[in-house]
Amino acid sequence: MCGRFTLTLGAREVALRFSCESGLTMFQPRYNAAPGQMLPVIIDKQIKLMRWGLIPSWANNPSIGNKMINARSETVAEKPSFKNLFRSRRCIIPADGYYEWQKVGKLKIPMRIVLKSRDIFGLAGLWDLWQNPNGDPLYTFTILTTEPVNSVQDIHSRMPIILQPDNEQFWLNSTINSPADTDFLRSLLKPVEELESYRVSTLVNTPSNETSECILPI
Repeated sequence: MCGRFTLTLGAREVALRFSCESGLTMFQPRYNAAPGQMLPVIIDKQIKLMRWGLIPSWANNPSIGNKMINARSETVAEKPSFKNLFRSRRCIIPADGYYEWQKVGKLKIPMRIVLKSRDIFGLAGLWDLWQNPNGDPLYTFTILTTEPVNSVQDIHSRMPIILQPDNEQFWLNSTINSPADTDFLRSLLKPVEELESYRVSTLVNTPSNETSECILPI
């Protein structure tokens, strides 16, 4: 799964990297982004703040979002909760690292996983718009996951989909009119290999700890 990530750059840098507009969407660097928080997401050439934890538009109870922070890429095109979003509501979540907890005996050791280049990257996601009984809108998202590559398979059995930069616009803008279109989008959901990891402080165990100390190697 992917339950925490980092984005240590601001809105202007993110907009430049993903060739989109920041508009009025401003945000501070995030060193310990967690489910339930409002975080930057890219759709339609713009950055929009959305809550992490997908609440489908048809949901009666928003608490379902607590169980839908991730979606398995292998089944996302068929699963009822996600298949319509896979067709028309795909998004990118900008990040520059994510956390996972490695089991060593009885311990769970927090690890930060990054590109070897330390570059910012885009996580593949889906989004939806939910409205409460008063009609107030809430945009939410989920992150797609897959089986891990060799460099991180000893840390966890799943990892988020990090899109290749050349595939990001295809992921955002492709239309699905045939099974071939679905197959093409599936082909974009392959994990990148160029990853490395390092141990970090147990500060990241608590979502309210949101300082640069979270990403320091120990």
